[in-house]
Amino acid sequence: MKATHTFLLMCAALLLLPIVAAAGVNSGCIVCHNASVGTVTGEKGEVNLRVDPARFDRSVHGFLSCTDCHEKYAGNPHAAPSGYVSPEVQKIAQEVRPKAQADPVAMAACSKCHPEIYEKVLGSVHGENVVEKGKTDGALCVDCHGSPHYVLASDASTSPVNRANVVQTCGTCHRNGGVAASYDIEGDVMKTFEESFHGKKLALGHTGAPTCINCHGYHDVKASDDPTSPVFGANKIKTCGKCHEGANQKFVAAITHQEVGPIPHYAEKGLILLTMSVIAFTVMHVILEAYADIRDTFFRRVPAEAKKKKEEEEEETA
Repeated sequence: MKATHTFLLMCAALLLLPIVAAAGVNSGCIVCHNASVGTVTGEKGEVNLRVDPARFDRSVHGFLSCTDCHEKYAGNPHAAPSGYVSPEVQKIAQEVRPKAQADPVAMAACSKCHPEIYEKVLGSVHGENVVEKGKTDGALCVDCHGSPHYVLASDASTSPVNRANVVQTCGTCHRNGGVAASYDIEGDVMKTFEESFHGKKLALGHTGAPTCINCHGYHDVKASDDPTSPVFGANKIKTCGKCHEGANQKFVAAITHQEVGPIPHYAEKGLILLTMSVIAFTVMHVILEAYADIRDTFFRRVPAEAKKKKEEEEEETA
């Protein structure tokens, strides 16, 4: 019986070996959390328990130990969290508690490696909505960068903050009418951007087209009526001037988030219709020209040769 138990334990160890090897110093946590398939419901909502060790290893946080962020879980994970948390992290954890679903300390732990960035975020309009107003829909790190277990570098093609994806990422909140209404955001900012010259250039893949962050910033985004915002008043001249040299007050009056009036709207539709008509006419002309060539080559060749032969015979008779 003892030999059987030993054999089963050895088999289990061999099955878990690839997971342990991939997880490195986090093997004790990953062994369970890689196998976890459910969620737990806490005070702030549901939390997914599973962590993919391969994806975590490929992330920018792959070198970290689990307890670098989950400081309270330094001991037995099934015991009450009792690990030491630095006063600085504990203070921030209290500030972001309205946003944290399960572990405010882990959310605040970003500040240990990114202190200046975290300070900017908490001072931004996004951070103030969480810290000062206690809002749960204010954006913090994970809302833009994704799960902390799978954060990718910003130049990775699948990163939510990659230039190609950042507008869609901002749209997860700003396309939500309920969120816009709760913060008194006028108009559909995503729609007006997509209908603007900037938005259309970006949709066509133009590498120089600006995205949300080129005008509003990212970690330190300010409300549009904040004097320090890059899109407030005369600040727009400097902001637009980064791409449009010589921009002045008249130039910046044509802001991106402006409802399209009836004249440009119908002018655009008319231009699209005209372009499609020209293309359709050109295609039809080419098809008819090709048909005429085929007809003359294959269907009118014999009559033409017969006519020529008849004319030659008439000349000889004459």
